[in-house]
Amino acid sequence: MAIFEGILPATVTPLDEKERFVPAAYEALIERLYGAGVDGLYVCGGTGEGLLQSVAQRKQVAEAAVENSPAGKLAIVHVGAFCTADAVELAKHASRVGAAAVSALPPLGAYSFAEIRAYYEAIAAASAVPVFVYFFPESYPGVSTFEQAMELCALPNVAGLKYTDFDLYRLRNIKQSGAAVFNGRDEVLAAGLLMGADGGIGSFYNVMPELFVELYGRARRGDWEGARAVQDSINQAIRITLEFPCFPAIKEILRWRGIDCGPCIRPRGGLTPEQAVRLRRRLEGCAIA
Repeated sequence: MAIFEGILPATVTPLDEKERFVPAAYEALIERLYGAGVDGLYVCGGTGEGLLQSVAQRKQVAEAAVENSPAGKLAIVHVGAFCTADAVELAKHASRVGAAAVSALPPLGAYSFAEIRAYYEAIAAASAVPVFVYFFPESYPGVSTFEQAMELCALPNVAGLKYTDFDLYRLRNIKQSGAAVFNGRDEVLAAGLLMGADGGIGSFYNVMPELFVELYGRARRGDWEGARAVQDSINQAIRITLEFPCFPAIKEILRWRGIDCGPCIRPRGGLTPEQAVRLRRRLEGCAIA
């Protein structure tokens, strides 16, 4: 069984002007990320706009991620969907094509926890690889308490969760239960690792992979002062970038790096030319520049 730890960028999905997947750009991004030393990829999550793509296109992205991941690396495919049937189909597909694990956001809407639990049970039963729950109460409040997280982690074939929240006391309690935990808030990766997270999954890993890899390495060596210093450099860049629409800004930075990942999926727009110029000026001197 795979060891679930390390630095996993939540990859953007390169698209053309008609919102079709662009495999060549994705391969270039994956090569760049693995060249920086990351431990795997998290595919078609929120950053990758998975919920806004068709099932067929999500399968294409998953296949590209797995095919371009070297042996020993973790390709975790997000299969969460608006309906359980789509999530089950995607979980079966990801298992079949060689993903190390699948993950799923809770369904978004006025669902009871019993309904959300049944959704995860169906995914876990359909998947031939381990499942990671996605704990993100700020945006997906259907799973928001320690008790709910523990109930889902206790389901057969659930290995742990991606934990996107600033309450690291709760992260620690979940980790102490034995679940594998990936820190999901880029701004507190160092603190999340200190509290026991096995690794991190995040959006800004797309544009600063070396720094996240360095932070993780320092934390694993017990160099917490060094890890905190790297986190400070990361956070300076994050604070500036979040003055702009986040995902379009990340794609814009990648374009500067020679990896054109195209637009985001409508209704999300892109940066205006003026915003792009201002973003670049604001980031001068930052680690992300």
